[in-house]
Amino acid sequence: MPHLLSTSSTLKSCFSRPFTQSTSQQHTTDYPRCFTFKTSGYKCNGLVLQQDPSSHRSCIVRAAAAVPASREAPATNPRSGSSQAAAADGLPKAQKVMVIGGDGYCGWATALHLSNKGYEVAIVDSLVRRLFDHQLGLDSLTPIASIHNRIRRWKSLTGKTIELYVGDICDFEFLEEAFRSFQPDAAVHFGEQRSAPYSMIDRSRAIFTQHNNVIGTLNVLFAIKEFQQDCHLVKLGTMGEYGTPNIDIEEGYITITHNGRTDTLPYPKQASSFYHLSKVHDSHNIAFTCKAWGIRATDLNQGVVYGVRTEETEMHEELQNRLDYDAVFGTALNRFCVQAAVGHPLTVYGKGGQTRGYLDIRDTVQCVELAIANPGRPGEFRVFNQFTEQFSVNELASLVTNAGKKVGLDVKTTSVPNPRVEAEEHYYNAKHTKLIELGLQPHLLSDSLLDSLLNFAVKYKDRVDTKQIMPSVSWKSIGSKPKTLTS
Repeated sequence: MPHLLSTSSTLKSCFSRPFTQSTSQQHTTDYPRCFTFKTSGYKCNGLVLQQDPSSHRSCIVRAAAAVPASREAPATNPRSGSSQAAAADGLPKAQKVMVIGGDGYCGWATALHLSNKGYEVAIVDSLVRRLFDHQLGLDSLTPIASIHNRIRRWKSLTGKTIELYVGDICDFEFLEEAFRSFQPDAAVHFGEQRSAPYSMIDRSRAIFTQHNNVIGTLNVLFAIKEFQQDCHLVKLGTMGEYGTPNIDIEEGYITITHNGRTDTLPYPKQASSFYHLSKVHDSHNIAFTCKAWGIRATDLNQGVVYGVRTEETEMHEELQNRLDYDAVFGTALNRFCVQAAVGHPLTVYGKGGQTRGYLDIRDTVQCVELAIANPGRPGEFRVFNQFTEQFSVNELASLVTNAGKKVGLDVKTTSVPNPRVEAEEHYYNAKHTKLIELGLQPHLLSDSLLDSLLNFAVKYKDRVDTKQIMPSVSWKSIGSKPKTLTS
């Protein structure tokens, strides 16, 4: 692997046993613990890794919060996401959930939501997403606390513990130790580089995206097979795997008749970036291992997520989620609301007819909970299309413009050359019924939600760097050498 991040030690890992108070002690800690030690080539002081020139191997670091006093199983209604539905079918109840990528936008909200619902949660994360911001000169609209402060605050507010494993899932030794230590009943996998523009900056980022996503997911599959065979994998895929075909998009599979013979096959994939291609490879690898090894897996082909607030993240400023507005990591509706807040014209790419599925981040966490509570059978590879509504870019711009007027913002729209290679006007009709059948109660895009998101953006508008708004990554002029957004 090329050292595209110039921080190879940050992507390495080192592992130590979790801090656990002796049963003879009369108190427990309420905050994550880190350890200072030197092992296998890297000096580890908390989460700051520095290479030790006296040795040559990488190591694994783990930080863990206090061990919980009990392991209560969730006890909510099956239709709203309980593990009781699985129990009724004779399937094991998921009590312990590992959230891989739990420091990220969707992962953090999901970890808190599951912990709040009574699941025992562990976060596994290399924290590399924070490094991307430093590397590219970006920042979240919202100030976000360190992962340690986040977990400590959650513990102080709720009394609930979230364990933390800091390391790279591409390092199988680290992942093995995490699986052996936590023994998850379900693994929610958000731990991938999730930006199409980032994967198209240059050769190094394209390779990093493919290696991180495909190899990381393969490692998770092998960890389940070798150390936790009954663990249910809930994998975040993307609707972008399908592309924009001129027929309806089914949920994962399509039944076709060809030359008089009929079969049900995986729906054809037409990925549009190196990121989306990595997701396609993931889906194929997961489907194969379900068939070969009897793994149970649910692939959530998620649409574009918007919003920032969930019930849990609103409890305290230190629990606040990130909100990306830049052209590399920001999603369409979030970006438009921030642009409106600072008086920047809404940046519609090309003709603006690009249509996709969208969902509120509150529905992301709800969908994951439903998937966990209702696992498939061993060997079953399920695919759910995870979104609630479809919009074109032009429709989103119109909604934000009208909502902006109601809160006193003069919102303009501009068409900019499309940096992507994609159809700008096309047919789009994707099915999304399976999660509704499991009990999903969608938060549809409303005037009140747009009003809330716009006011949230206005609150933090002084943190906006307007130089990061316009697109800076071109699909057609992808470079070979690592570069920053300004190079």
